Amino acid sequence: MRPLAAFTAEQRRQVRFVLTDIDDTLTSDGRLTAAAYEALERLARRGYRVVPVTGRPSGWCDLIARFWPVDAVVGENGAFWFRYDHTARSMTRRFWQSDGERAIARHRLDELATQIVAAVPGSRIAADQPYRIADLAIDYCEDTGPLPPTEAERIAELMRAAGATAKISSIHVNGWFGDWDKLAMSRRLFAEAFATDLDRERDAVVFIGDSPNDEPMFGHFPLSIAVANIRPYLPLLEHKPAFITEAEAGAGFVEVAEMLLG
Repeated sequence: MRPLAAFTAEQRRQVRFVLTDIDDTLTSDGRLTAAAYEALERLARRGYRVVPVTGRPSGWCDLIARFWPVDAVVGENGAFWFRYDHTARSMTRRFWQSDGERAIARHRLDELATQIVAAVPGSRIAADQPYRIADLAIDYCEDTGPLPPTEAERIAELMRAAGATAKISSIHVNGWFGDWDKLAMSRRLFAEAFATDLDRERDAVVFIGDSPNDEPMFGHFPLSIAVANIRPYLPLLEHKPAFITEAEAGAGFVEVAEMLLG
């Protein structure tokens, strides 16, 4: 990893797309600051395509797509993408799985949630779970604990033992029965909504994140950036970000925006 100051002017000129995690990347201590939101708005006004790529639930993502200065949102770690057309006043929603597949998975996830909460003291089903359509979120840090990283990994191991995919964020451990992730659905979004091949345009993308569930994005994009609070998670990452900010969380996101905006 290199400091953000090593990001060159030539690299900056190539960037057209800004993809970002939300929790502890855009937000700080559970709050979206005015400075971070203004940074989103300034990037959008400058002409960058801005897309949050988050583990947060579908209910939240509907609001984000409608009200935030963004071009689309990828949610539940890649279970879907939403895009709102303000001219047509129409929301487009695309899901990785069919309604039937999600219904079957939901029953299995509900059973898994009960098992995990019983097995890992201090963990709980995330408060935003009722607004999720495709995954399970177990809280280890947002409204409980915080539990140590070893317990977050234990939760993930229980999910994997049940046959689920598991990813650790800064607040939750998310599990799902399916083969998607943040990168896979970002590819679909760009192909379907923007007629853009995300693999061919890798050098035009900045991705900003902070935790292990961002690893597919860190590994794919040469201009991936982590905010400084990623440091405790670095031992868990096989693919690390290319750059790291000086500031943590939302202030780190603002640091990236200021660099891009020049």
